[in-house]
Amino acid sequence: MTDETLYTYMNEMLRTTPVSFTRYMYSRIDWKSRLVGIIGPRGIGKSTMVLQYVRQHPNEKSLYVSADHTYFSTHSLVELADEFVKDGGRRLCIDEVHKYKGWSRELKQIYDVHADLSIVFTGSSVLDIQKGEADLSRRALMYAMQGLSFREYLELFHDIKTEVLSLADILAHKGTIPELPHPLPLFRAYLKEGYYPFSRENGFEMRMEQVIAQTVESDIPQYADMKASTARKLKKMLSVLSQLTPFKPNMDSLAAKIGVSKNNVPEYLIFLEKAGMIAQLRNEAGGLSGLGKVEKVYIDNPNLMGVLAGGKPDTGNIRETFFFNQMRVNHDILASKVSDFTVDDYTFEIGGRSKGRKQIEDLPNGIVVKDNIETGYGTTVPLWQFGLNY
Repeated sequence: MTDETLYTYMNEMLRTTPVSFTRYMYSRIDWKSRLVGIIGPRGIGKSTMVLQYVRQHPNEKSLYVSADHTYFSTHSLVELADEFVKDGGRRLCIDEVHKYKGWSRELKQIYDVHADLSIVFTGSSVLDIQKGEADLSRRALMYAMQGLSFREYLELFHDIKTEVLSLADILAHKGTIPELPHPLPLFRAYLKEGYYPFSRENGFEMRMEQVIAQTVESDIPQYADMKASTARKLKKMLSVLSQLTPFKPNMDSLAAKIGVSKNNVPEYLIFLEKAGMIAQLRNEAGGLSGLGKVEKVYIDNPNLMGVLAGGKPDTGNIRETFFFNQMRVNHDILASKVSDFTVDDYTFEIGGRSKGRKQIEDLPNGIVVKDNIETGYGTTVPLWQFGLNY
């Protein structure tokens, strides 16, 4: 019989789970699949999203557990799944699976043995299902999730609902919000504290510091089997990058600053990227697979950048970081040879109100993206509207 304390824990979690707002990823997930994995950085709402699904589908005989629950100090995931299935369970949701040693091997066993059981698991974005103890890549549908878009922020924080706009819609100047004729004040608030859902609570900077520390000092070292001394160098690298971004990679210089071999630098950058601490802009498509040369390194999102910069981030860097962060969800965003970014067939130049077209005036699909303007015209588009893309 399934341990009653697990149901008590789940019911308490469900009781405090809001259902009025769901993340963009909720509708994209094939919840009916037998094995679903949701990965992403700390603090972006993965756990809440899974709990919302369980709460909104009470007849599916689900059980939600956290992999760091004390139950697992004396029991295994396999044992839990066996007992749960015997009790008629149909959906097992395992939160923070990366905290359970040997998780991939046991999930594979559960998947292979219990054909009528659906499994949903969440984990750190540093997880690589192809490099675990068991290759789940042929079994699991994996979804990579990121923080709030500006559109989601408006709904969650201010109850202002607006539809998702495609890139074509944004470029056609359809990004108007009748309820918000003057969006810039809320846009500035979003850039400072709107990317993480937990910023609705008090102590945002302290919470952010905890996210950074736990990611760099725990999640990455645990996944990569790093020594404590290596983890400290990883944290130093993040600190150095926060002062340099957007950073044009110079492996020798960066290696010297943090005291490691230049051969280790690319691997460290990949770990930080997967963990949602930085983003690397490449000159060819391929995302985290490493295809394409890295042209620039950014801090992952404006909120993180602000905290790492002590509340005084560079305005120009914030603009580029926001555009890169928001557009990458639905598009391959690449380095431009003549300007800032290339998305699909368009070249984007990012700047302030006075930004001109000089760098892209000879390009047929050159777009100027300006901060501090409310509405667009011609081939000039307000920066804030790119936050409506998901």
